[in-house]
This record gives sequence, structure tokens and C-alpha cells, in this order.
Amino acid sequence: MGRTAIIRRNGMPTEKKEQQVADLQDTFSRAQVGILTDYRGLTMAEMSVLRRKLREANIEYKVVKNSLARIAAKNTGREALTDKFVGPVAVAFGFGEPPEAARAVVDYIKASKSIMTVKAGFFGDVVLEAAGVEQLAKLPSREVLIAQVIGGIQAPISGLVNVLAGPGGAIPEV
Repeated sequence: MGRTAIIRRNGMPTEKKEQQVADLQDTFSRAQVGILTDYRGLTMAEMSVLRRKLREANIEYKVVKNSLARIAAKNTGREALTDKFVGPVAVAFGFGEPPEAARAVVDYIKASKSIMTVKAGFFGDVVLEAAGVEQLAKLPSREVLIAQVIGGIQAPISGLVNVLAGPGGAIPEV
């Protein structure tokens, strides 16, 4: 991180801003997924409830200063996100399974009938629009996907076994 990339006061970067950018870069680097939200209109009580619910799912919810978030996103290879940091923005950083973070945010918005909105997100190096975040939230968990794949593999084998074990299942000799 170059000193020229930090917001300056009187021509010199402030240590506090440098530390904030470093912390954001670390969070961007560790996160599997991030959901950018417009939190405008949430009360402090609603924000506390949201943070508590997200924390239970291993998700950090941070209100970010846009200029510092742009620098952190750019420095971590997520330059495509920089134009999304406009207006009041908070980011839900997910460190577990990607659909979990998206689902937690989308479910909170629906359940609380909140005026909070999803602006965008990222999944690895892919930038998602709000609709993409909604789609990510609808994906089943990893365990369910594995079970579906195993079930798909197992079904034809079970069918073959049932046919061979059924009446007349012996292969006729020619």
C-alpha cells in the first residue's frame, strides 16, 4: 500500500486512515463474499439487531468510509467494486460459505421489512449486482449440494440393481 493512495490531510496521510485502510484490506482479503448494502433509514437498534444476527453466522458488518473502502478494494484486486461505494454503504463480510452471508442479509431485509437495500456484492473475484446477490442467497448449502450430487450418482445405480433383482432380472443366456 503506497502512501500516495491514502486520503491526505494537509498533504500527509493520517495514521488513523492508514490503519483503517489496512484493516479493510485485511477484511477484504479474508472474506469469501461481501454484500454491499445501503443502510440508510435503519435505527441504531435495528443496526444492532442486524449485527448480532450476522455475527452469529460468522459475518462482519461494517459501515465503511467510501474513499477508504475504494482504496482497500483496489489494493486487494477488487477494482470493479470501487464504483459501488457511493452514498451510505455498509459491507457484510462473510468468511464461511458464500451463500450463507447473502442469505443472512437478504433474509433480514425480508423478515424485518427493512428499507435497507442490497447495492452489490462480491464472491471471490466476481462482482455481483443486487440481483446476483439474490441468486447467491437462493443457492443451497454445500452439504445439500453434495447430497444432491451423490443422490444423482446413486439413482441410476439403484435403478440398475432393482431391475436386475426384480422378477426375470436374470440376464437371459443366448
